[in-house]
Amino acid sequence: MEPNADEREFYSSWALLIQIFLLIGTLWTSYYLHLKKIRVIHETVISIFAGMIVGLIIRLTSGSMIQDMVSFNYTYFFNVLLPPIILNSGYEMQKETFFRNFGTILLFAIVGTFMSTMVIGILVRILVLLGIDSLSLSLLDSIIFGSILSATDSVAVLTIFQTLKVDPNLYSIFFGETIMNDAVSIVFYETLKQYRDKEFHASNISDAILSFVIKFGASLSIGVLVGLLCALMLKYSQLGEYPSLESCIIALMAYSSYLLSNGLHSTGIVSLLFCGIILKHYAYDNMSLKTKRTTKYTFHVLAKLSENFTFIYLGLALFTKTDLEFKPFFIFFTALFICVGRYFAIFPLSFLMNVVARYRNGVDSIPREHSIILFWSVRGAVAFALSAGLKGSNANAMLTTILVVVVISVIVFGSTTNKMVEILNIQTNVDDEVHDDDSVNSVVATKQQKHWFISFDARYLKPFFTRQKEQQYVTPHDNWHNENDHNDHVEGFGLVIMNKSVNNINENTEGEEDIQNKNSTDTCTKEDNQNKNSSDTCTNVEISDPKSDSDNHSSIDISSINSNND
Repeated sequence: MEPNADEREFYSSWALLIQIFLLIGTLWTSYYLHLKKIRVIHETVISIFAGMIVGLIIRLTSGSMIQDMVSFNYTYFFNVLLPPIILNSGYEMQKETFFRNFGTILLFAIVGTFMSTMVIGILVRILVLLGIDSLSLSLLDSIIFGSILSATDSVAVLTIFQTLKVDPNLYSIFFGETIMNDAVSIVFYETLKQYRDKEFHASNISDAILSFVIKFGASLSIGVLVGLLCALMLKYSQLGEYPSLESCIIALMAYSSYLLSNGLHSTGIVSLLFCGIILKHYAYDNMSLKTKRTTKYTFHVLAKLSENFTFIYLGLALFTKTDLEFKPFFIFFTALFICVGRYFAIFPLSFLMNVVARYRNGVDSIPREHSIILFWSVRGAVAFALSAGLKGSNANAMLTTILVVVVISVIVFGSTTNKMVEILNIQTNVDDEVHDDDSVNSVVATKQQKHWFISFDARYLKPFFTRQKEQQYVTPHDNWHNENDHNDHVEGFGLVIMNKSVNNINENTEGEEDIQNKNSTDTCTKEDNQNKNSSDTCTNVEISDPKSDSDNHSSIDISSINSNND
């Protein structure tokens, strides 16, 4: 009997309450682990175990209504949970290191994912031919199965990398490869699905490659165009006067790029990732200070909630899904196959890149320990969500196998990443905030100017898509490679210093400056004699005097200025 609206509301409330309590418990446990500096167990593992325990209790005690409502919903995952994770990844990406390693990332993401897909698919096909667990899969179905299991998850490992502050190059390559890998896996999966009901010939390979290139290029273009459109909207409007509306429009524009790409049979992950990158690089300079802070922390909070919710969902699904079909030998061999596939996706490509790097520079571009960590990746919710589209007599068996393999990989690889970093002696506590060091910053700027796109971007794109009136208040630190909160304080400081504010500051520090630096006073007197039209000229000269710069900065309470401006 179909439940009425009141019953559905009642059971859905309980289902949501259960999931929220699980989320609170997971986050609180994560807080305790951080407090005690326990790194052996990651919060994603806790999320999965919590979901598994509660899922088992629901399976044994409750009715089918709550069990159905807490089961993994694929549409809900792709349209609600996944977008915040991808958007925050693009918005907070270290652009300098990401684009410096972009060729390496694409090689691993495209060629590596293709190799992993083929290796897993061929091995599964051999398993089927051997008659293991009475499976019946064609070669195409086996390769589709391989494309799904080639999708990796970066949440657990990247969180550990952030805590340990590993080498920025390793972080950017691992981050970029896992994000792009998901997108490539989805495109491979969607492309191969087109030939499921057709007879696949060797001549179709070129069509499949062309379809992949078109989808990937269209997805990237959609994300970039939506991001640039948002930047222009902010530039030529006064939305900054209404920060709440401004923040909402920015978030909705980004989300629209994801939905538009999916609606056009492209890949929303690629669109949203590059939309986030463009928003941070161009639209960010057109935002009000409040909106900068709001978008930064809102995107981060939503991504955090979505990540934990997703892994709780996976744990629940292991016991609440009713159509699972367990085949132990198939699960065991599939777990081995993904390791073999990942090996062929990482180590041969690392070897080839190192050969080229040694020929050019005399050093390896991908050290051996970095290759091992790249191999140490887990399978995540994207793989399980894609399995919903599997068809055939063995669809439930494949779905169950993917779910179990995902859970096992998160528990095994996610829990041992920290130990592997120690065993491999990978450098940690690396400070990536090069913008705080003027000498390093100047070197980076010099290197950046050698790249034609950096110069083109600074000369033409930045002025076209950002407000030049606000740009004059931005310090030299705010360019292509600036990524952290220091921007907010520096830009906020530049935007709020008006003549009245400076006068108030100097009135409070006038006595102290007269005692510490009489040269500054003499300079001001000379400036006053030369220019009596404005009393603010003296103040501005005094602030910009290099000799008294440190004194002035020490007496300025930036946080109070920002709060006054807000």
